[in-house]
Amino acid sequence: MASIEEDFPRGGAEKKTTEPKHVKTHEVDNLFDTRETVVKKKKRIDGEQDGDKQPKKQKVDEENLKLNTTTNVEILHLRNLKIGTLMLGCVKEVSEFELVVALPSGLVGYLPIYNICDSYTNILNKRLDSEDSLEEVVPLSQLLTPGMLVRCVVSSLDSRKEGHVSLKVSINPKEVNKVLSSGTLKPGMALSGCVESVEDHGYLVDIGIGGTKAFLPKKSTASKQDMNVGQYVSVLIEEVKNDGRVLRLSQNPQALAKACATAQHGWTLDTLLPGLLIRARVKRVTHHGLIVTFLSSFTGVVDFLHLDEEKASTYSQGQEVLARVLHVEPSTRHVSLSLRSHLLPPGGAVLDEYVSQRVGEVVQGCKMTDLHHHSGALMKMPDDTRAFVHKNLMKEPSEVRLLSQSEHSLRIIDYSPMEQIHLATLRRSTIATTFFRYQDIKVGQIVEGKVSDLQEHGVFVRVTDHIRGMIPRIHLADVVLKNPEKMFYEGLKVKCRVLSMDVLHKRLILTRKKALVESTLPLFQSYSDARVGRISHGFIVCVKEFGCIVRFYGDVKGLVPVAELSTERVENPEGLFFVGQVVQAKVLRCDPENKKLCLSFKAVTEGDIKGAQTEKFSFVVGKAANARVCRKVLDGLEVSIVPEEAPAFIPTVHLSDHVSNCFSLWMALEEGDTISNMMCLSKNKKKGITLTKKPLLRACLEDGNIPQQFSELQVGMQMLGWVKNVMPYGVFVGFPHELFGLAPKDAMADQFITETSAVFEIGQTVVAIVTHLDEEKQRFLVSLRVSQLSLLEQGANGMLIQGLKERKDIFEIVTSRGESDVLQQLSAVSLGDKMKMTVGDTKEDGSVTLSSDQLSEATVLASKFHTNGVNVTPGCKVSAVILHVDPLKSEVHVSLLPKLITIKKTLTEDSSLTATIQYTDKDFAVISLDDTGHLTIIPLRIHLNNIVDSKTFSVGSCLKVTVEDPSSEELGGLPLVSFQPPNAKQERTKSKSKGPSHDLVLGEVMTVTVKKLKPMEVLVTLPSGITGNIHMSEIEESPAVGSFPTSSLKVGQKVEARVIGGRTVRGHKYLPISHPNYAVSVPELSLLHSTLNADDKQSVYKNYKPGDKVICFTSKYDQKTKTLEVHMQHNITGTVELLAMTQKPGQANQPDKLFKAGQTLSATVVGVSSSKHIRLSLTGMYKLEPGMVTMAKIWKVETHLQGLCLQLPFENWGFASVTDLSDAYADDPLEPYKRGQLVRLLMCVENFSVSLRPSRMYKDHQKKVTDPDIKSISDIKEGQIIRGYVTSINDKGIFVRLSSAISGRVWLQHATKYFMKDPKAFFEHIAPSTLVTAKVLSVNTENSHVNLSLLSEDTGKPDLLPESLDVPLRLTGEKKAKYDEDAKRKRTLSESQQQDDENIRKKLKTKKDKGCTEEQTSKEEKKMKKKKKKSEDSDSGVDVYFREKEETTSNKKCGQVKGKEEKTEPKRLQVTFGFPWQSTLCTLTPFAAVDDTHESSEDEQEVKSKAVKKSRKELKQDQQNAEQQLSKLEAELMDTSVRPDSTTAFERLLLSSPDSSLLWLQYMAFHLQATEIEQARAVAERALKTISFREEQEKLNVWVAMLNLENMYGTQDSLQKIFERAIQYCEPLPVYQQLADIYAKSDKIKEAESLYKSMVKRFKQEKAVYLSYGTFLLRQRQSDDANVLLQRALQSLSSKEHVDLIAKFARLEFQYGNTERGKSMLDKVLSTYPKRTDLWSVFIDLMVKHGSQKEVRELFDRVIHLSVSVKKIKFFFKRYLEYEKTNGTPETIQAVKQKAVEYVESKGAEAAS
Repeated sequence: MASIEEDFPRGGAEKKTTEPKHVKTHEVDNLFDTRETVVKKKKRIDGEQDGDKQPKKQKVDEENLKLNTTTNVEILHLRNLKIGTLMLGCVKEVSEFELVVALPSGLVGYLPIYNICDSYTNILNKRLDSEDSLEEVVPLSQLLTPGMLVRCVVSSLDSRKEGHVSLKVSINPKEVNKVLSSGTLKPGMALSGCVESVEDHGYLVDIGIGGTKAFLPKKSTASKQDMNVGQYVSVLIEEVKNDGRVLRLSQNPQALAKACATAQHGWTLDTLLPGLLIRARVKRVTHHGLIVTFLSSFTGVVDFLHLDEEKASTYSQGQEVLARVLHVEPSTRHVSLSLRSHLLPPGGAVLDEYVSQRVGEVVQGCKMTDLHHHSGALMKMPDDTRAFVHKNLMKEPSEVRLLSQSEHSLRIIDYSPMEQIHLATLRRSTIATTFFRYQDIKVGQIVEGKVSDLQEHGVFVRVTDHIRGMIPRIHLADVVLKNPEKMFYEGLKVKCRVLSMDVLHKRLILTRKKALVESTLPLFQSYSDARVGRISHGFIVCVKEFGCIVRFYGDVKGLVPVAELSTERVENPEGLFFVGQVVQAKVLRCDPENKKLCLSFKAVTEGDIKGAQTEKFSFVVGKAANARVCRKVLDGLEVSIVPEEAPAFIPTVHLSDHVSNCFSLWMALEEGDTISNMMCLSKNKKKGITLTKKPLLRACLEDGNIPQQFSELQVGMQMLGWVKNVMPYGVFVGFPHELFGLAPKDAMADQFITETSAVFEIGQTVVAIVTHLDEEKQRFLVSLRVSQLSLLEQGANGMLIQGLKERKDIFEIVTSRGESDVLQQLSAVSLGDKMKMTVGDTKEDGSVTLSSDQLSEATVLASKFHTNGVNVTPGCKVSAVILHVDPLKSEVHVSLLPKLITIKKTLTEDSSLTATIQYTDKDFAVISLDDTGHLTIIPLRIHLNNIVDSKTFSVGSCLKVTVEDPSSEELGGLPLVSFQPPNAKQERTKSKSKGPSHDLVLGEVMTVTVKKLKPMEVLVTLPSGITGNIHMSEIEESPAVGSFPTSSLKVGQKVEARVIGGRTVRGHKYLPISHPNYAVSVPELSLLHSTLNADDKQSVYKNYKPGDKVICFTSKYDQKTKTLEVHMQHNITGTVELLAMTQKPGQANQPDKLFKAGQTLSATVVGVSSSKHIRLSLTGMYKLEPGMVTMAKIWKVETHLQGLCLQLPFENWGFASVTDLSDAYADDPLEPYKRGQLVRLLMCVENFSVSLRPSRMYKDHQKKVTDPDIKSISDIKEGQIIRGYVTSINDKGIFVRLSSAISGRVWLQHATKYFMKDPKAFFEHIAPSTLVTAKVLSVNTENSHVNLSLLSEDTGKPDLLPESLDVPLRLTGEKKAKYDEDAKRKRTLSESQQQDDENIRKKLKTKKDKGCTEEQTSKEEKKMKKKKKKSEDSDSGVDVYFREKEETTSNKKCGQVKGKEEKTEPKRLQVTFGFPWQSTLCTLTPFAAVDDTHESSEDEQEVKSKAVKKSRKELKQDQQNAEQQLSKLEAELMDTSVRPDSTTAFERLLLSSPDSSLLWLQYMAFHLQATEIEQARAVAERALKTISFREEQEKLNVWVAMLNLENMYGTQDSLQKIFERAIQYCEPLPVYQQLADIYAKSDKIKEAESLYKSMVKRFKQEKAVYLSYGTFLLRQRQSDDANVLLQRALQSLSSKEHVDLIAKFARLEFQYGNTERGKSMLDKVLSTYPKRTDLWSVFIDLMVKHGSQKEVRELFDRVIHLSVSVKKIKFFFKRYLEYEKTNGTPETIQAVKQKAVEYVESKGAEAAS
């Protein structure tokens, strides 16, 4: 290697897409400086050749100065490249907008889409400028294909952050071939170009030479497929014409492959192109490659990467070789060549291998075969494949040099197709990186990176040096951030989860939502993962009316229907959910093939979530597990089981068997710590997996000899457990496999226990023995008494050693967190160490603080006990011994006692000593051994269940100990001792008192003395002096109901009693004779002679059944549960609900006063809740049956159901209809009843239908029943007058409730005397539950149908509808018969008319068959049509007819009218001629056609025949009616105030007033009422054409109406067109303002705001625009925007308008915005213009309306002191006085008058002076 050239002008790292680290800026600069120096020398040499001035001291041969002289060989480096460098590359990747081109020496360039050729760029520009461009844009994938060799030129070298350089290239022929000219073109030359255009017989190829047209015939192309514009081609010049201005090209692959550049082609160093095939001669062979000459005088280099592997060692000087030009540097004229076979014939056009699947692979055991210091190294991998490592990637940047190794590990970072070799790196950081390529990142993975850029649509994160991802804006946090720039900055470290990955386009989408990143639920990465029932976290991407669309990972998304959004009905999903919200969704249905997923929000439960989180962990009780701490909570640690990452929980109390160590461990552990040696304890849906670290419990689980279910338990079985909960009556003990037992208070310990909370702590490890099993309820009792356990010695010293080891571990955990001084000092001391200290201050409790150089950062304390007899004057020096070190509190406890600081004496094994306790905590104590000077530690509990006696183990107390080991290794050299606690008798519990002791025996009879009388019990004194108890049920055999049994005894009385058991004081837990093994606090006795003997083991519990009569005793009334608590025996209690206490509602209102405590009651058993709790009744009833009278409570007043929902006794419910509430119906029957009210009722039927009628509840009811109870349909008779309540009204009639089960129907004609066409009108006047009186018309007993009548003539009551409605009466009697007869006649006439028409048709058909003329036939048809029309008019159902007299019929008139009729007949109802009477009359009174007299004689005869049916008098009356109608019509037409009601009337009025916009608008409204939108538009257009151009305001009104019309009935486009027309014909500003008002009134806020913004830009000098816009903003509660608008207005308007504008905006603020802002605005204006009294007046008005009295008075006081004219001040004084007269008091009125007097006096004084 020493022979390598010493000068190194080139080198460095090149840009690679997949390299982990790019070239740093300073590295490039340093190497570049060296290169520049050499380049400058070369330039000077070139200048010398051209005749320039030669530089000084240049010593080079004459031959080397002629052409491109090369003295060394190296690979192509990035720093050697310049803009314009020509290279041969290989297309590696093709994307939508750019290509990746592989260049020599592993360099990578990027080819943008705009660097193809000019013709293709023009097509792109046309498509961008016009989307309608017909030219099709061909994608890049059809222009260039991967593996294709291309000639390219460096177009840009952009430096980026961190020294990276972006290399961009171009294949544009104008840049690649710019060194050529038309004169240099010769046949046989190989060029590259792009298709410029497609012709009929070939293609015009752009070769980049101006003035030269190159044509490629189709027959000369290499492919039969047509080429596209912009397609890259390699061509061979076949013919040159017109001095190079016309070329004929060929694309023959064989000819191109063999085309060799020769000297005859005229190639020079200036025109030399990459890709040329040349013949060269080896000039020099070096270690790094070859130096060759070609084209007679040119020099080039072949680096070691481009030598033929098979011939690398055979090259010799003078040898001829075939080579391919790789790159040409025009400025330095440096040329590099390649001898690799894949670039030489027969190849050289397309490479087969351009990518490798091994990229990213880490390869072990590689050997370095060759080292080139200025380039890199060649590595040989185990499979004999070569790899090249660039010199910059051979070591870490911080390393000085590469270490010599026999084998290396490398990572393949890329593949170079030009050299057909893998590129690798030896950097350990790159080899160890997890994510090297985009392919290495998987969806759902957690990645960390740094923020690199912040854009509007999201944040870009750099995961590695060349992997970048994006966090969309909605994924920056759990909520959408309004200002993300405040949280994110460049360089910020972020933790994200991968949402999606597109490897092809290198798009990495991340999320930073905490709920997704920390989710422990399964991830849905594909539809196959979304199995039915699974739950996962997702985020909402769309919220619609039909539901929400939730997206997961990748392209997985599903729909949550609106019914599955919530358990409650969701009307507006957009109001509950938002885009980006993280949700938990459960899979309901999944179709992976069709990618359809149905989800649910409401189906997700807490148990499902826990199950989903833990399903990936195979849970088994007793399974060992390690976990990582995720979060610390108050009661434990939330952890993640590794490696499954399943969530679990460790309660704090399960961290150790020692309670004191549990909290210390919890404090020491932090998030991220790993906890080992744990075991699975339990798993449930609510809490998930629970772990334990208790050593004893883990050992028990490992043995496996523990019961797993209740059936495996046996009495006498001992088990290890922990205290689950502490209750006043005992403790619950937990065991593995979800087993829990109760240890009663008397079974907790052998000693007497007063407080259970002071005995055991929650989580304490205990040993329990099963004492009782309840198979029925799956419950069991245990005992914690040490005397009952065989495990008396559970290894006390072992527990001590284990506890101290845990404390040592805690100390190590805390000290390992950091190198703080206090922790270092604490770790240097231990128990028994002695040191010198200085006394400090003395605290209130007598303890002394000390200081020491060794413990300068810690707090040193000595208790009062340990300073006894020692001088503790502050500042004096003392000797101290360490007693305890607390690393969590940074405290050290010491002792100053001289006897503890003496020299230690030797201890002997098994020696007995007296120990003194010096320090204690919850589990351990520090003791001193006599005067030996030794300190050691002992446990406070010999057995797990021992109760620590605070007196026995208090500081200063003494114990007898035995030395077991003078120096124990487990205790760190301290002595190991054992001790025996004070003895306690455990065989029998003794009750201790001042008197002599006495053992209680069950069944023992003794004489006791009554000590105290209580309502529920009697306290007695036993012969032993202890206190016993006698329950009231144990005093008398059969107490009388209402008596108080305890009153039969007196204080001091002596009675004979028998011991029957005992009970705890607090829990009142009674232990009967059947449980002889009792240890109680208070004995229970009995005075009954029938009490069971002590040896009788039968149960004292009695089996109660519903209906049994029992004696009970009152205890108390519970207001919360509304129940009376009673006692039946010692251990049996009962409750009586309020409704079962009494039958009288008055008494039930005060239930707490019904009974006294201790009173004897007789009750009936209703039900048995448990063996010790009975439900009772004091009313004698225990179930409800029909006919019973009972109490009830109103639960709800059901208005729509017309009744009361009632709560009945014994957990029953009932319903009382409105007809069952009273014997006399009222108008509002439900009004007297309220929720919670107590009522008395009668049970009617078995379905709990009840009645509150007094007549039914009381048999002796004597009052008159106004409305009898209807029990069945048989109680209703026809003609009966009956009352009821309206239930509903519809088309079928009015339905009336007659009883709870029977309803009647009233036909509408039987409801009122008025004629109502629409039944809905009844709803306005008849409300539901209205009390009505009806008459029974008919009764159908079979169907239970009752027809009723509400007519006043039937009921004698007023009509349902008031007379003020002014509706017609319904026809009755003769009028109804006549009306029916007329209707029948008209139906008959219509039928006869149809028969006549049929006859005429037959007649016409016959005439046609006989050959009649068409004219005759048409006349007959017309007659038939006329006849038919007359018949239709006559059958219209109208009773009034109008006819002309038969005598006035004229033939002439008939002919005229006939012609008119024939003309208008097809549109008879749309008469448009000027005579309006007919149509108007028809509108008022429909009648037969007036033109009847105009018909033929046959028609006249037919009309006459019809009219004969009426008498002359009737006809005369009809004529008079018609004349009256005409007169009325004439009067209406003469009255201008009457609004027209027909088209003709409007047309007539418009003739007289064509410029009236009001009339035109009424005409439009007339059409709109008939929903004739188009006719309304037509009227508006007519109005615009008709109204005079001078009437601008009238035209503006029409335009506004059209805008309103289009806004309501048109589209946005039609509205915009009308608006554009309006601003052309009218003043624009009013039109703008009107449209803005229209938008605002129709709640189109966005459109209105957009229009106002346009107005502000267009009319910025108009004050009205700002005022209207400000009003709009303030009405929308956008006060801040209105303030911004005001500032803009002040800038645009002239200064003279500012004051008025601010004042008006202030007024708007008072009306719609912020009152305080309005006040400040007016204050500011008036401080500048104080003499503007008009503004003061406005200010006062606004404050009077919106301000307080204090503020108004302050404002008046300001005004009356202004320096204005007296006249104006007088005006304000008047207003001030009026205000006080209205709102003030006499004092304030007098104060105003006084101020006025003072003002006048002051003015007078001024005038006098």
